Amino acid sequence: MKTVCVFCGSGVGKHPEYITKARMLGELIAGKNLRLVYGGGNIGLMREVADSALAAGGEVIGVMPQNIVEKEIAHHAITKLHVVNSMHERKALMADLSDAFIALPGGFGTLDEIFEIMTWNQLEIITKPTGLLNIEGYFDHLIQFIRHAVHEKFVRPEHQSNLIVETDANNLLEKLQDFRPVKAEKWIDRLKLYLI
Repeated sequence: MKTVCVFCGSGVGKHPEYITKARMLGELIAGKNLRLVYGGGNIGLMREVADSALAAGGEVIGVMPQNIVEKEIAHHAITKLHVVNSMHERKALMADLSDAFIALPGGFGTLDEIFEIMTWNQLEIITKPTGLLNIEGYFDHLIQFIRHAVHEKFVRPEHQSNLIVETDANNLLEKLQDFRPVKAEKWIDRLKLYLI
């Protein structure tokens, strides 16, 4: 694992701990000589994780669509900023550049990004570790929903188990480093004609 992609909010949220833990994650990524890939923003938790990685001597790669760059929220002090044409290109390039993925608290964009990576892992388009840094219980209800989806047989237990959840950034990075995927023998039940 050489490069970690962090998905996170363009806001900082209501708890100061979100900022504190985002900064700690950026410092840890740089301290472990890992490259950071993120959305390229100069606002919110995106800025916090990027600036802390930079301050710790790390390499920070941003990926942002042109129309968002034009809104003047791109971080121009990072190591490299890739400007792409669309959100689809952004996500594809972030996935190509990265060996592992972490979601910090964020909104719809963060959830879209982390769930797309989980879906690509399920379909074996990629096989890359994915985790949630669960700060202040932010993802508790999401984790509960995923368990419900497993219970209702829309998600395989193996696919749930491949999502690493931690409250400590160092533990999360270590688990991502040591990740070995659990594979479902069969994830499509053709007789019942639904994806599980």
